[in-house]
Amino acid sequence: MDEYTYYKAYFLDQLEFDALLHDCPYEREQLYEILDLLVEAVCSKRKTIRISGDDKPPQVVKSQMMKLNGEHIKYVLSCMRENTTKIRNIKQYLLAALYNAPMTINSHYSALVNHDMYGGGG
Repeated sequence: MDEYTYYKAYFLDQLEFDALLHDCPYEREQLYEILDLLVEAVCSKRKTIRISGDDKPPQVVKSQMMKLNGEHIKYVLSCMRENTTKIRNIKQYLLAALYNAPMTINSHYSALVNHDMYGGGG
């Protein structure tokens, strides 16, 4: 099994991709784009990968991407839906969102709960 096939199978399993397709039927094409982007990122042979303007070692990017699960992907899709600004480089934007998802998901949902409970959202 080549590296690309191995990591594609890894992410199909790790992200519970069939469940994502079931839960997010209107984002089917976007889910496949995310899958391809993840596999491309972890298989990269570049010396660095640019994330949010910073050049990161590929091992760091790979480690971060390997932490992703289906909830992270739903979070990224939700953030993409809520974004109203023009995105000039969607690939870089999405790569950064995926890279940052494990580090930001809990704070994001905590902020939403705080807003709903105390900020007039409820």
